[in-house]
Amino acid sequence: MDIRSQIAMVFHLDKCIGCHTCSIACKNIWTDRNGAEYMWWNNVETKPGTGYPTKWEDQKIYKGGWLKNGDKLELRVAGKPNGLAKLYHNPDMPVMDDYYEPWTYDYDHLFEAPADSDQPTATTISLVTGEPVDVKGGPNWDDDLSGTPDYARNDINLNNISAEDQESMFQLERMTMHYLPRICNHCLNPSCVAACPSGAIYKRGEDGVVLINQEKCRAWRLCVTSCPYKKSYYNWTSGKSEKCLLCYPRLETGQAPACMHSCVGRIRYLGVLLYDADKIKEYASCPNNQIIDRQMDIYLDPFSEKVTKEAKRNGIADSTIDAARESPVYKFVKDWKIALPLHAEFRTMPSLFYVPSMLPVIGKMTNGLYESTTENLWGKIEDSRLPVQYLANLFSAGNPDKIKEVLKKLMTVRYHRRKVTVNDIDDTLINDAFKTTGLTADIADAIYRLTSLIKYDERFVIPPAHREEAIEMIESTDDRKGNTGLGGNNGTRRVF
Repeated sequence: MDIRSQIAMVFHLDKCIGCHTCSIACKNIWTDRNGAEYMWWNNVETKPGTGYPTKWEDQKIYKGGWLKNGDKLELRVAGKPNGLAKLYHNPDMPVMDDYYEPWTYDYDHLFEAPADSDQPTATTISLVTGEPVDVKGGPNWDDDLSGTPDYARNDINLNNISAEDQESMFQLERMTMHYLPRICNHCLNPSCVAACPSGAIYKRGEDGVVLINQEKCRAWRLCVTSCPYKKSYYNWTSGKSEKCLLCYPRLETGQAPACMHSCVGRIRYLGVLLYDADKIKEYASCPNNQIIDRQMDIYLDPFSEKVTKEAKRNGIADSTIDAARESPVYKFVKDWKIALPLHAEFRTMPSLFYVPSMLPVIGKMTNGLYESTTENLWGKIEDSRLPVQYLANLFSAGNPDKIKEVLKKLMTVRYHRRKVTVNDIDDTLINDAFKTTGLTADIADAIYRLTSLIKYDERFVIPPAHREEAIEMIESTDDRKGNTGLGGNNGTRRVF
């Protein structure tokens, strides 16, 4: 066993209100500079929708992630020899129009325009060329279904959903949407790391954060193409690729990343997971119908004596093991099994998990009459406004049974808490729900508490960084090369 630690995250979608506070916090800290205007390391998308960049989920367009070729796992577009051929001509890489051309406004004109009968306006100016630009898109252009005909209906996750179900999603009385916040997944099997020809991208051994060494980056941009989530960006001013770094300077001082700290809905959780790196190749190469189970299997029980012993042998500190035992992510992912990865079929084994949104059941209009579909307070999961298959396409590699298992557990928690607080739920209904899902009253209360009454220190369980070990390793490497210190400018390494 090669046990390692990974900083992992859970986003609870039922609590996201789509305020974009997380995106603005990240933008103000990390990408508020020349060449990074279009970068949104954290963004919040409305689903159904095409996201940012447009149609990023469609790997027939962008060729990102891994592809299972027999028993082998291969990069879709990069690697040898395909990667070498793409260095100078890469038609699969997203272009500016797939993101948006960042713009500002000619505010000076408002003050300098001569007196006239008309009110002067501030025209839009491209931040790339400095010329007037006709704005055609933005990072949240389809926010709240504002671009339904052009965006929501073109969501690739609708492809295998019946035309009738698709149409019902856009009927006025049944219209539905939910928010999908996204950051870099800091994957266990990152395709960006494997695709980089210059070796600039690496995964930190102490916490699994994926970073780009700015000194080594040669702007080949294969990381942009190979990341199926399109969370690596190119800075046209510096000529380097950049990406979310999970606010590692904050993590190293015990602080939550900026997007998580600023989250208004408190949907975000962060903690440590222990995993067996020896199993990555085997599990990432499994058939699609096993990919979710295999990824869950790779995470290990931090309470196991065998796991603890092997973890210590591999250099994992006691404080990290203790943090893994208190990790809210472990509870959501392994204990309760109600959080799932986004598009696991990309085979990167992402370290960001989502608790799917459980949208309410609603009736529909038939011949001008309202027809209720509910037999009890909440109705059946299958009658939800958002088809189960749609959620399955997002979070369970197309397997609706996995989504039903999660939604039934979430519904059971609601039944139980309704019984506790209002006492208008029949005991038979609750007992049947407990029996079906395997939950108990105590587990339901624990899920409720971690979801609704959570404290800061319970949402973010951040182990001490132990950077002294990494520094010692780098210093010893530099000494062997005849260098001193950490290298770079003023003894620092620039990473994004």
